[in-house]
Amino acid sequence: MAGPRIPVIDLGPWRSGGPQTRARTAARVDQALREAGFLLVTGHGVDPSLPARIREAARAFFRLPAGAKEPYAVTVGDRGWLGPGAEANSYAEGAPSPPDLKESWSWAAEDPTGRAAVDAEWFRPNAWPAEVPELRPLVTAYLSRMRALSDELLELLAEALGLDRDHFTRHTSHPTWGFNINWYPGTEVVGPALPGQFRIGAHTDFGTVTVLDREPGAGGLQVHTDADGWQDAPYDPAALTVNIGDLMARWTGDRWRAGRHRVLPPPPEAPSEELVSLVYFYECDAHTPVESLPAPIGRVRHDPVDSHAYLREKLRAIDSGGERTT
Repeated sequence: MAGPRIPVIDLGPWRSGGPQTRARTAARVDQALREAGFLLVTGHGVDPSLPARIREAARAFFRLPAGAKEPYAVTVGDRGWLGPGAEANSYAEGAPSPPDLKESWSWAAEDPTGRAAVDAEWFRPNAWPAEVPELRPLVTAYLSRMRALSDELLELLAEALGLDRDHFTRHTSHPTWGFNINWYPGTEVVGPALPGQFRIGAHTDFGTVTVLDREPGAGGLQVHTDADGWQDAPYDPAALTVNIGDLMARWTGDRWRAGRHRVLPPPPEAPSEELVSLVYFYECDAHTPVESLPAPIGRVRHDPVDSHAYLREKLRAIDSGGERTT
C-alpha cells in the first residue's frame, strides 16, 4: 500500500515545475485516485507547530468531565461537541454497527451568502469552548490554510483529468466545509469495543476532498482497496493525508473511487492509546449540480445530484446511527 497505490505527492515541484514535471505529477495522482482514492501530500506549507498546538488545546477540552462538555452537545452536521455515541459512520454504507468510539468538536462554514434558506441550513455561526479560549485563534488560522490548500488540490485534480484548471474551483466561490477534531481515547474511557465496533466505522467521505492531519497508532487509520483489502494506511510525519469523497467520485463518473476507510478500535496491546485527528471536509458551493463527466474520462454515468441534498442525506444517515435498525 505504501508503494504506488498511495503515493507521496510533493506540491513543491507541482507548483514550480515545467510542463513535464506537472504532467508526471498529474499522472501519479490520477492513478492513485483510481486505485485507492488516497494521496499523501507534502510541500503543503502548513507549519507543523500549528496542528500540534491545536491538539494540545483540544485534549484539554476532551479530558474535561462529561458535565462540563454537555452544554456544547450537538447532533451531526451542527457546530459543537459530538459526544460518545453521536455517530455511527458505517450507516452511510447501509451497514448497522455500534456507535463509533470517539468524541469530536465540529465546525463548519459560517460566512453568510445572503440567501436566507441556504444560510439557515449551511452557514450558521460556529461555537467555541469557553474552557479553552486558545483554541479559537489556532483553529481559525488552520482553517484559512485548509481552504487555500483544498482549492489548490482541486486545481491539481482538474489537471489530472485534462480539464481546465478551474473546472472544480469555479464551484467553490462560497463553499461549505466541515472541520472535526476527533478524539480517540483508550479503553479506560470508552470501554472494550463491542463486536463490529470501531473508532470510526467503514465509510467513504461525502464531499470533494478531505484533508487529514493524523497521528500514527496501532488503533489507527486503515484504507480499503479491491487489490489489497484492508491495510494500515501509510504514514509520513511531513505529509497530510488526502482522500476524495463521494461527490468527487460521482463527478468523475467513478473514474476515481471515494477513499473507503475506517479507524481501528483501541488495540489490545495498547489499550490506553489516545489519538487526535484534524479532519477538514471540503465540499463546494451550496446546491451545485454534480453531473458525471462523460467518457472517456468518466466510467459510469450517474444521475445528476444536487450537491447539498446529497450531503444532507448522508449526514442524516450517520447521526445517532447506533440507535437505528435500518
